[in-house]
Amino acid sequence: MALSVETESHIYRALRTASGAAAHLVALGFTIFVAVLARPGSSLFSWHPTLMSLAFSFLMTEALLVFSPESSLLRSLSRKGRARCHWVLQLLALLCALLGLGLVILHKEQLGKAHLATWHGRAGLIAVLWAGLQCLGGVGLLYPKLLPRWPLAKLKLYHATSGLVGYLLGSASLLLGMCSLWFTATVTGGVWYLAVLCPVITSLVIMNQVSNAYLYRKRIQP
Repeated sequence: MALSVETESHIYRALRTASGAAAHLVALGFTIFVAVLARPGSSLFSWHPTLMSLAFSFLMTEALLVFSPESSLLRSLSRKGRARCHWVLQLLALLCALLGLGLVILHKEQLGKAHLATWHGRAGLIAVLWAGLQCLGGVGLLYPKLLPRWPLAKLKLYHATSGLVGYLLGSASLLLGMCSLWFTATVTGGVWYLAVLCPVITSLVIMNQVSNAYLYRKRIQP
């Protein structure tokens, strides 16, 4: 027997709610896992994975989930209020990423190692720079009068698309970081695969949220 449209809608909403809740838990759990593994303060380098996971796994994920109609922790706020919280979380993510980047550069300088010698380093740098540009773009949406010649609808579309690309870049950097000698020397076997699944899961949830809640809607509009 075919399901009714209303039943399918309820099932879809329940799945979206469950996946959003999973993204919250996975983003937090992965960040805590990396912090415990790195033991921040034990060395200069220890702050790099801690801050980067905090930026790209937790803060950035939460910044995007703010707009989820099913799993946002701030559903009681107005759209404008959630937009401001989103920008604050994104700014905090950028600050953590910049600090994490600066500390690993200093660490490599102390050891006399080459910079950007790995795909992890290159992807991380691109992700941080992208996050900076994304925050600047967000200012134009918070204060649209700064860009009077740009239609607000197009600005939102560009910002959503660019933000999704930036999030995926950050997730790619995390994945490449888990292939590094530092990570694989400590985390092996099934635990390594579970850790790798974390940014994959959150990326899939965020991709679904952005494409269905914004990009798909824009695409089908006449």
